Amino acid sequence: MALATPYLMFIGDAPDQLAAKVAIGVVHWRPQWCKGQLRLAGCKADLGIPDMTIEDAVEAGCRTLVVGVANRGGVIPDHWTGAIVQAIEAGMDVAAGLHRRLSDVPAIAQAAKAHGRTLTDARHPSRDFDVAGGQPRPGRRLLTVGTDVSVGKMFTSLAIEREMQARGMNADFRATGQTGIFIAGDGASVDAVVADFIAGAAEWLTPANAPDHWDVVEGQGSLFHASYSGVTLGLIHGARPHALVLCHDAARTEMRGTPGVPVPSLEDCIAVNERMARMFEPDARVVGVSVNTSSMDDARAAAYLSEVSQRLNVPAVDAVRTGVGPIVDAIGKP
Repeated sequence: MALATPYLMFIGDAPDQLAAKVAIGVVHWRPQWCKGQLRLAGCKADLGIPDMTIEDAVEAGCRTLVVGVANRGGVIPDHWTGAIVQAIEAGMDVAAGLHRRLSDVPAIAQAAKAHGRTLTDARHPSRDFDVAGGQPRPGRRLLTVGTDVSVGKMFTSLAIEREMQARGMNADFRATGQTGIFIAGDGASVDAVVADFIAGAAEWLTPANAPDHWDVVEGQGSLFHASYSGVTLGLIHGARPHALVLCHDAARTEMRGTPGVPVPSLEDCIAVNERMARMFEPDARVVGVSVNTSSMDDARAAAYLSEVSQRLNVPAVDAVRTGVGPIVDAIGKP
């Protein structure tokens, strides 16, 4: 799926900043695409960009209304429908990453059909994928993997893309989740792909490219998580990464959503992820570790990162605190 930019970010009546986390991520990474925000009465979130009406947004050139709210159950409340329909009638496409499809709301579907506008449900793939072919292809690929879920794989991937591009490297972020798709403007939400086709979706997302081009692939799940290991393995085998970056939360002791299951050691994660990647890319290796150290003060975080780096013999960074420069440095080293 591909989205037309720029965006009007719809955050409805989000009760707090956390509820608008999807929109916040898009504004952080693609501020040039986000012209304004549309808030309804009672909204407690603020993206820090201009408030706009639908008319204002059309005048500013907005082409897609992005529903940037993550609510309980992934629903589209009835009181949002009027604003969404108004955007369609004004000539905008609409994109959302919720569980409920835009096209399942009759008024929205009818308006889109009547006005020839596109509805994009980023959580639901809009095309079929082949099974993976398993053949080598030119280009270079980096994949973020995790000790657990929700440990910063998307943020780290985007930070690496930004650092590479700042250095003049040929690199593109490849989105595999709904928020990443809004940030990239296209991609495939692989957690909604039928299992047999996940690796094929990853191949489609990272096609043959120039020898110096890097696809920086947003990771999903963790090989060590009972619920989501399958999507991780599909990404590893389909993307055929040459470089892996292990992401970790320093405060995490149990796997998220599975009480009593401990987070594996960094050493085990590196060994298993490299073993899986080397099935198809024999020289694949972990080139760095990206750690969320937000639970620590500056001194403790610095000491932790230094210890991890020395123990594992790879750069250890916090993508927010320190940046990812040392990892990009390491990519070119044998």
